Amino acid sequence: MRERLGILGCEAFFILRLLNYLFLLLGVALLTAGGEALIRGSLAAAGRLGVSPLLSGIVIVGFGTSAPELVVSIEAALNDRPDIAIGNVVGSNIGNILLILGVCALITPMMVRPLALKRDSVTVLAASILFLILAGGSTFVRTDGAILLVALFAYLFWAYFTERSSFSHSGNLHRDESKELSKLPKTVVGILSAVVLGLLLLIGGSQVLLKGAVGIADQLGMSEAVIGLTLVAVGTSLPELSISVIAAIRRHADVAVGNILGSNIFNLLGILGISALLQPLPVHGRMLEFDQWVMTGTALILILFLYTGRRLNRLEGGGLLIAYGIYVALSFSVFAG
Repeated sequence: MRERLGILGCEAFFILRLLNYLFLLLGVALLTAGGEALIRGSLAAAGRLGVSPLLSGIVIVGFGTSAPELVVSIEAALNDRPDIAIGNVVGSNIGNILLILGVCALITPMMVRPLALKRDSVTVLAASILFLILAGGSTFVRTDGAILLVALFAYLFWAYFTERSSFSHSGNLHRDESKELSKLPKTVVGILSAVVLGLLLLIGGSQVLLKGAVGIADQLGMSEAVIGLTLVAVGTSLPELSISVIAAIRRHADVAVGNILGSNIFNLLGILGISALLQPLPVHGRMLEFDQWVMTGTALILILFLYTGRRLNRLEGGGLLIAYGIYVALSFSVFAG
């Protein structure tokens, strides 16, 4: 009898462990589907309302791909999970450059126009440095959140007023971003359905993913920061991966890189700003010692790539992927605590 109970206990324990990974995968799937539906519905609504392709590219595509990160970080902040809220932002920014740009370069060598991406690349680096400064207090308080959001609105005004000219390189780039997605809903009912469905999937997916992530951290004996910086960050970055890969296949390198830059800007200034306004967020020690420097370093790598005037070839793309693999390996070994 005792042996039978022992076997049943082991089976139940195994099932519980498996459920956490299933929750994580289901959450990622729901977030990805929700992000896609929301972007397509929003782009279709913008078209019917006469919103310019320029604003659609900057706000809806550039920032809309970060909707999963936004919902997950807000959910984590409200549930007193600061390591996941901040880790999701930092890990996504690292993954966007090393992982997504690496994958795109493997698909096709990336040749970009530095003029088209000058403002956004400088903004990503400036936002990373602002993160370093504010994180120095070991906690993102509501004042820090307000500073980040003011910086975001300043960037949006700067972007809009510098891109209204038809001769603007970056303006043309953001107009192209709004054209990357096809098969948008045509009717009002279809548009509303896509937007509402997208929001519901994002909310439900964030709750399911958070449950799985916390469970995995507990069963592996690792901090939630590790899971937030890796598994959660990669899962919420799938919309960026989708848009950038589509652009790379079409040989629209500027659009692929521009999407990554826009996402990284919104992650740092918008998502972290909103999360810190809702709830003060203590910064995990490993992020202060390791991850924030990796994030800033990847921003520098991207700027060097853009300003050298060279294309990112497949060998260099492979190097970015290897660098991301090393980062993940260190996350689960040296910095797992």
